Amino acid sequence: MLTPVPSALPVGRGLAYVTFAATTWGTAGAAASLLYDTSGLGPLALTFWRTLGGLVLMLPVVLLRARRRGPIAPRPRASRRDRTLRVLVTGLGLTVFQAAYFEAVESTGLAVGTVVTLGAAPVLVALAGRVVVGERLGLGGVFAVSGALAGLLVLVLGSEGTGAVRPAGVGLALLSAAGYATVTVYTRYLGRDGGGSDPYTTTLTSFAVCTACLLPLALAEGPLPQAHHLGHTIGLMVYIAAVPTALAYGLYFTGLAVVRATTVSVITLIEPVTAAVIAVALLDERLTTATVIGTTVLLCAVAALALAEARGAGAAGGGTAPAS
Repeated sequence: MLTPVPSALPVGRGLAYVTFAATTWGTAGAAASLLYDTSGLGPLALTFWRTLGGLVLMLPVVLLRARRRGPIAPRPRASRRDRTLRVLVTGLGLTVFQAAYFEAVESTGLAVGTVVTLGAAPVLVALAGRVVVGERLGLGGVFAVSGALAGLLVLVLGSEGTGAVRPAGVGLALLSAAGYATVTVYTRYLGRDGGGSDPYTTTLTSFAVCTACLLPLALAEGPLPQAHHLGHTIGLMVYIAAVPTALAYGLYFTGLAVVRATTVSVITLIEPVTAAVIAVALLDERLTTATVIGTTVLLCAVAALALAEARGAGAAGGGTAPAS
């Protein structure tokens, strides 16, 4: 049996933090779509500026929190190798998640790129969570995962030849989902017995690794925006760096320490719903019949996964970690 995660944060507040993060993430892709049209920035350059801005904004927050905490009771410290591994895994996972997502949005559109990324993520998290963390999926979860895969196939194959869904964009979205799943399950693995680090420090170090990895790619792509509409570009970039990046990821890692990994991935389905609404209402994206059917099947399947997750949590006594 895995013991509940020792944390002073109530699970309800952790759920609220993750919900807020998912909602704001749904606006990041829309802002990126607008920037592609006016700024001249590509996905890699935009991801670089996003993480660099998040890094700059998070640094004073982490320093202030460390000063306010003052001396704390000593506790066993992870080895240098373990700390380095944690920084690299979360940082590289975040790099893949964000960069591949923005590439997918540019390739196949905001609605489809976001739905595939966040629809596939719970499937990957559920499977990896069972292997790595021992989170029981159950029969209902197996059917939900199968339904999600079926919805994804309808979404891709049913739209083939229409131009609404591009296979390359779907592949990038799946790569993004893999990066997300890696960060989610690994963070949950570290936090299952109190071994996780401060969530804001995790966010800061992840941004630092992400920024360093993306710098040469951004330089090759072209790192500077066009002078035309520069004020509009800067405003959108500041928003992306501040709200759906620095604030959202800090709250996300905080909530992830006390909420089951698969539950977190289900809550983040708020993001594709938000993105799809924005894409159709404000960006004039058109959804084909196959896209609508595939998206509906995918989201309904993951909603079923949420119900299976809730029943599993109740059977385990409502704790934050399941039976192995």
